[in-house]
Amino acid sequence: MLNFVICDDNPSAIDKLSKMLNSIIDSNNLKGKMIFSTSNPRELLNFVRNNQIHVLLLDIDLKSSISGLKLAEEIRKVDKNVYIIFITGHFEYGLVAYKYKTFDFLQKPLTKERFEETVLRLYSDIFGSTDRYIRLDNDKTVIKENSIRFIKKDGMKVIFHTDTRNYETYSSFSKISDMLPYNFVRCHKSYIVNIKKINDIDLSNNVISFDKNDECYIGPKYKNEFMEVLNNEFYPNNLVSIDHTE
Repeated sequence: MLNFVICDDNPSAIDKLSKMLNSIIDSNNLKGKMIFSTSNPRELLNFVRNNQIHVLLLDIDLKSSISGLKLAEEIRKVDKNVYIIFITGHFEYGLVAYKYKTFDFLQKPLTKERFEETVLRLYSDIFGSTDRYIRLDNDKTVIKENSIRFIKKDGMKVIFHTDTRNYETYSSFSKISDMLPYNFVRCHKSYIVNIKKINDIDLSNNVISFDKNDECYIGPKYKNEFMEVLNNEFYPNNLVSIDHTE
């Protein structure tokens, strides 16, 4: 049984999210319930200190002196294991939010389909992983998610570089990003990388390397935030080496 908690400055948003969560739990026969909701950051922090929670659904702009990001930082001092999912209209904080061991970052207005994908992935992560797939070309092509090394935008095409071959489709980068879990991170205007597949990072040349001499690049706009995500303790030490020579 997973205990969910919601913190949002808008009571109607709390009500809508709660109903959506309950519907997803019921329709998928999941064991979970919402045990607390509040629009007050201090109430939330006090609740976390005195109760067992497993999943926190958190807004960033709480119309308070304490932001959702600051609140997540304080909660991490109390509970290092709680799963944090940000649900916010401030998508520009996406990479920064992962400093706080964020499971996912969802943009408002949130659809049930997008929220359900995250909840199901959350349960898989906690209770046992199952293979996940991405469907392309009107479901004619299926790619195993954990085989993807990086995704490249090339004009109107999006190219998936996997362990075995490359797959091309016509789609928007933003639509693809919405399908992906936390370990896929934007590192360049034309690249999204699966950080679990990285073998080496050469910061002097801004090159990310994978098996079989496959590589992609880090853009200057994304470099600092990308490295901040990689250096976060949330991620395992899966890198062979990182050349920090500038």
